[in-house]
Amino acid sequence: MKSTTNQDSGKKLSKLRLVLMRGLYLLTFIGLAFQAWEYLLFPDEPLDYITGVAFSFWASYATLMGIGVRYPLKMLPLLFLQLAYKATWALGIYLPMKEASLVTPEAESFLWICVVAVILDIVVIPWKYVLNNHLTPFFKLKSASV
Repeated sequence: MKSTTNQDSGKKLSKLRLVLMRGLYLLTFIGLAFQAWEYLLFPDEPLDYITGVAFSFWASYATLMGIGVRYPLKMLPLLFLQLAYKATWALGIYLPMKEASLVTPEAESFLWICVVAVILDIVVIPWKYVLNNHLTPFFKLKSASV
């Protein structure tokens, strides 16, 4: 498969990988932005504190995912965030709810959104790129000048 050089890093990623990343950013943007922004801009009643925080986060997150369509590698941390928060919710919130027989239809529905998103993130994230450009440099111990 033909590779393309990305301006963000000079590292080569396949065109397919970039298309998959852009598709996931777009899917998340479309699936979340309109709903979150509509809820914030046109609420039926004043939002309580935590609902306002959650929807403000989702609206901002979705907007940044839209930017990821144009700059897939620069916005890669958003895919890490999505992977982490959805896996955390499934394991840390849903499983205890299920254990206590407190699962609602909304929670069940969101579980499947989380499962699909986690799978897509694992497939789409360019893990070799992450290893070479994020993890390896992070763990290199060099003396830093102050």
